[in-house]
Amino acid sequence: MPALSRQFLFAIVSVLIAMMVIQSGASIAKTLFPLIGPEGTTALRVGFAALLLSLVFQPWRHWPQGKSRQAIVLYGLCLGGMNLMFYLAIARIPLGIAVALEFTGPLAVALLSSKRKLDLLWVALAILGITCLLPWQGEQAVLDPLGVVLALGAGACWAGYIIYGQRSGGAISGGAAVAIGMGVAACFLVPIGVVSAGSALLDGSVLLFGLAVALMSSAIPYSLEMVALKRLPAQSFSILMSLEPAIAALAGLLILSEQLSLLQWGAIAAVITASLGSSLTAKKAP
Repeated sequence: MPALSRQFLFAIVSVLIAMMVIQSGASIAKTLFPLIGPEGTTALRVGFAALLLSLVFQPWRHWPQGKSRQAIVLYGLCLGGMNLMFYLAIARIPLGIAVALEFTGPLAVALLSSKRKLDLLWVALAILGITCLLPWQGEQAVLDPLGVVLALGAGACWAGYIIYGQRSGGAISGGAAVAIGMGVAACFLVPIGVVSAGSALLDGSVLLFGLAVALMSSAIPYSLEMVALKRLPAQSFSILMSLEPAIAALAGLLILSEQLSLLQWGAIAAVITASLGSSLTAKKAP
């Protein structure tokens, strides 16, 4: 197998594992909301992740220079904003719907970076699937407006995460870039969580679950995604990430007992088809 094909396959596997781990972590994190709220949960997730990543990757040995500093700070701000707004969103609307709305960010990146007509077909199919995942009729159609806005805001941050993540990963090693970006996010998210949750953050069981959430929702998946971002163009990465709503819906079903309609399962099939089509055709690109 050619080296380029192996790298591409490795990048795809990294993204798939990252998505499965991060959505399982999001489902577990939602169970912490009654105890410390979304802000407190975000603080534990990002704080622990920043500490773990710093210990593993020792980012002080790879400190960015020049213009790359600005890119990595913006990467960290987008990373933190995405985490906080997403948790605030899933506190108000179901996990699968929140991820579907959040995915407008990566889709925008895919559309703006598209250069081939065939790529637009996969994007259109992904949009169709995500649209069908949204509850348009019945009692489920009533969604918290603030939750919808927060999910869309998380999507905007996700788009910035992809763009500035590539620039940061290109300047220094991927792991160090994630560690520095997570540290930037922790600088403003941890104080928000402390003010919101107070001493409840120091409970032993809460800290243990927070550590698990940090590993599953930040440290492991973001490191894998940074590896993938260095081997995939932004367009291919964004379309491949269209699996995210499907995996989120499955995690919500298995962990949170959030049921899906037949139409939503059909939407999942459309999203998976778009992702596979993107992956297969991207192999032919230089």
